[in-house]
Order: sequence, then C-alpha cells, then structure tokens
Amino acid sequence: MSRTVIRLGTLVLVSLLPVSCVSKVHYDRCVSDAAAAQVQDEARQKEARTRLHDLELALADAQAATQDRDSKLSELSTADHNLQTRLDEATAMNEQLRGELQRLGKDVDKILSERGTLSKALEDAKSRLDELRKAQAAAEARAALFRDFARRFKPLADAGQVRVDGRRGQLVMIVSGDLLFEAGRSDLRAAGRGALMEIAHALQTTSPGSSGRRFLVTASVDPPDVKPRHVKSTWELSAARAVAVVEYLVSLGVPATSLTAAGAGAFDPVAPNDSADGRAKNRRIEIALLPSSEEVLPAAPAK
Repeated sequence: MSRTVIRLGTLVLVSLLPVSCVSKVHYDRCVSDAAAAQVQDEARQKEARTRLHDLELALADAQAATQDRDSKLSELSTADHNLQTRLDEATAMNEQLRGELQRLGKDVDKILSERGTLSKALEDAKSRLDELRKAQAAAEARAALFRDFARRFKPLADAGQVRVDGRRGQLVMIVSGDLLFEAGRSDLRAAGRGALMEIAHALQTTSPGSSGRRFLVTASVDPPDVKPRHVKSTWELSAARAVAVVEYLVSLGVPATSLTAAGAGAFDPVAPNDSADGRAKNRRIEIALLPSSEEVLPAAPAK
C-alpha cells in the first residue's frame, strides 16, 4: 500500500508540473529519490517484521518459562505439603511411642541401667560358678586321694596300727602313740618303725616336689596324773615326739620341705580323758595332708 501511495504522489507531482517546465534531468532525479525512499522503506519494514518475529519468539519463551516456573512452584508446594504431612505423621508416631513407653514403664535409661546390673550379676555368677567348679574338682581330688590312702593302709588299719580318717576337712593318718613311744618318752620304739616305713612310702608317692603337697605331723598326749621327771610339760613331750617322727620320715626319703612338726600337748583330745580307752585314743600322732594352693578357697569378697 505504501508503494502505491508513493507512485500516486509521483504521478501527481509530475502532473502538477507544467510539462514545459520539468526537465528530464529533474524528472529522473525525482524518480530516483522516490525509488531510494521506497527501498529504505522496504528495508525498515523488513527490519520491523524481523524485530516483531524476535519479540514474538522471546514472548513465547517467556511464556514457556513462566509456565515451567509455575509448574515447579506447584510441585514444590506439593512436596512441601507432603513433607509437612510426613513430619506431622512422624511427630504423632513419636508421641504415641513415647506415651506407650511411659505407660509400660519402660524408660530407656532405666532399661540400660537394668541391663548393666544384670550383666554385672551374670559376670559375678559366672565367676562364682568357676570357683565352685574348681572347689568341686579339688574336693573330688581329695576324695580320690582319701580312697587311695585308705587302700594303701588297709593292712595296717586291719591290724589296728594306722587309721585313715577326715578331720577338720583334712585327710589325716592317725597312728597310736603307744605303738610309737614308751610312756613319757619321745624316742621311737622298734615296733612302730615298720608302720612309719609304710607311711613314708605313701608320702613319697604323694608329695613330689612339683605337686607342692605338704603334711603336718602333730603329736598329742594325755594329761598324766604324775608328770615324767625328764619333761617339763605335755607341750614339750608332744613337740619332741612330733620332731622324732618327722626326722625318721626324712631319713626314709620323705622330702623335708614337705613336712612340718607340731606339738598339741594334751589340748586337742578326740575322746574324754575319764577312761583308759579315751586317754589311749588321745595319745596319738596325726599326719594331716595340707591343702595345695589350688585347693585353698579364695577370700570372701569385700562388702
């Protein structure tokens, strides 16, 4: 349309001019200017259309970005709502569990404390059980040793010379004092040496240096109506008799480190002294098997 307007303007301009007054040169210049103006106008129109197209594309991109933003905002809003819902559900569940724990009285700290107490009690019980097992094993070993000694000394026991017994929780070999000593004396009689030889053989097989077995040789006497003139007291007489027995056992090969001598005087009776039979029982030599280090019970725990 603008091109048609330009052409009509040119024709009007040409028609208005007198034919005789317009030169060819001037006419050609006017036509040239009109053509140049037309070209510029077409160029501006093209540039305008291009800018309009670019603006339409930019607008389309902006609208797409806006839609994408709105979509993401909607998604974020939905996600936020879901998170809030989950948080509310978790909080409600937590409160429910807390209430349940309180209702049952199962406080976490209390449970942990009780668990620690039970664990300590279990450890103590295991330790005590181990001690009892060791004590049981030691008791079984002592019982086996008792049976072995009873078997070894059965001939002497049948002859009434040696008796194997248990006293104060210890294995004790009891020899009559009248068999070993004359009244009021501390030197061994020949008749009693045979019994001590059998005892020495048993002690040698029971008390090797590696086992740590020890024996306590204790002599006891009865309180005589008239004290022998050559001794000052029953302590002295019983101690001398115990030493005599120990020295003789050592001479037969029993390790001296496994023997201890002791005199009980007349103060460890096993029978009343109001009869001859009772006084005879009190005149005796006891050879007691002392417990080994493994058989000694541990000290009681401090309270």
